[in-house]
Amino acid sequence: MPKYLLLKHYRGGPEPHHPFPPMDQWAPEDVEAHMAFQKHVKELLERNGEYVDAQALTPTRTWVRYGGPDAAPVTTDGPLPETSDLVAGWYMIDVDSHERALELAAYVSSEPGPGREPLYEWIDVREVMSEASAND
Repeated sequence: MPKYLLLKHYRGGPEPHHPFPPMDQWAPEDVEAHMAFQKHVKELLERNGEYVDAQALTPTRTWVRYGGPDAAPVTTDGPLPETSDLVAGWYMIDVDSHERALELAAYVSSEPGPGREPLYEWIDVREVMSEASAND
């Protein structure tokens, strides 16, 4: 069965359906409802045998690159424009088809936001490369 990564982003992607404020500006009860939905999705995937992993990430980041054979790694907090499209979290799923991955991504997109309104958030769906597809 193919594995897919359903990526959630802090910002970036196509134009948002609803321009909601960042989560740190939401009412506490809205954050709680959002997190409860995330837990519900995990439990649903586990019941269906489709769950591999899920994680939420903080917006704090450090970019690292190789500094050379005799140098320490080079780090920065990333003053690059693409840092505005940081990954907020993901679900790793193992499903029967691409269509099922899209169905689950659409469901994740319905997660509640401020006022418990669905976010209609864009979810980035990526298939995990298998050995077979890597050799194509």
